[in-house]
Amino acid sequence: MKIGFVGAGRMGRPIVDRLRAAGHEVTVLVRRPEARAAAEADGLTWAATLAETVQEADAVFVVVLTDEQVRSVCLGPEGVLAAMRPGATLVQHTTSHPATAGLLADAAAPRGVGVLDAALSGGPHDIAAGRLTLWVGGDEALLDRTRALLDTYAAPVMFVGGLGNGQRVKLVNNALFVAQVGLAVDAVRLAGSLGIDEPAILAALQHGSGASRGLSVVAGGGSVEAVAGRIGALMLKDVNVVRAVAHGAGADLGILGTVLASDAVEKKVLGQAE
Repeated sequence: MKIGFVGAGRMGRPIVDRLRAAGHEVTVLVRRPEARAAAEADGLTWAATLAETVQEADAVFVVVLTDEQVRSVCLGPEGVLAAMRPGATLVQHTTSHPATAGLLADAAAPRGVGVLDAALSGGPHDIAAGRLTLWVGGDEALLDRTRALLDTYAAPVMFVGGLGNGQRVKLVNNALFVAQVGLAVDAVRLAGSLGIDEPAILAALQHGSGASRGLSVVAGGGSVEAVAGRIGALMLKDVNVVRAVAHGAGADLGILGTVLASDAVEKKVLGQAE
C-alpha cells in the first residue's frame, strides 16, 4: 500500500521501518532542509509538504507529540485531511484529547476518509519487535480492513469501541502507570526510613508481589532521582490531559487523583518544583 507518514521521530521512525520492511511504499514528511540529506541517506522517500506526503496515500499515519500538533497537521485547508483522497484512512497514534478524534472524523467524513483513533502503549523497542500495544477506537469494520498494516508493528491490536475510546483507554492507562511509579518512589522512601538502602529495596521488590511496570521504570533508571529526567516531561503532558478530560466529564479520579497529586508524583516523577 501507499503510506503517508507525519512524525517520523522517536516512535514514528521504527513504525516507518516496519512498514517498509513489509513491502509498503512510505512517504515521510521532512520539512527541515537539513533533515532531507539524512532521509535520503537512509533511503527514505520524503515530501516537503503535508499535501505531497498524503495526497496519493491509501493510509496516513500521524505520530506527533501533542494534541495541538495533531489538530495543526490534520485540520484546516492546509491540513492532512484536506489533501487525502476519498477512501483513504487516517491512523492517529498521538496521545490527545478524546474530543480531537471527533473533530478529525467530522472533517474527514465529507471527503470520504476514514479515521482510526489508535492510541499506543510501548516504546521504540516494542515497535522494532512487532509487539506495540494498540487500543483502537472507531469503526470496527475499518479497523479490520486496516489491521494488516497495524499488524506489521503491533500486537495486540485491540478494538475498544467508538472514536475517542482509544485515547480514553490510553489516558486511564497512563494515569495508572504514573501512579504506580509514584507509589514505587514512595516505597523507596519508606524503605529508607526503615534502614533499607535504595539499591537493595529496588532489587528485592522486583521479585515480590509488589512488582509493577512502574517499579521497573524506577529500578531501570538506577535511582529515584533519575525518574523525572527520564519520563517527567512526557508523562506530565498526559497527566494534564487526563485531569482535563476527567474534569470535563465530571468524573472523580479517586485514589488515582490523590496519588497523582502527591509529592512523590509531582516532584519525583513529573519533576515539578514547589
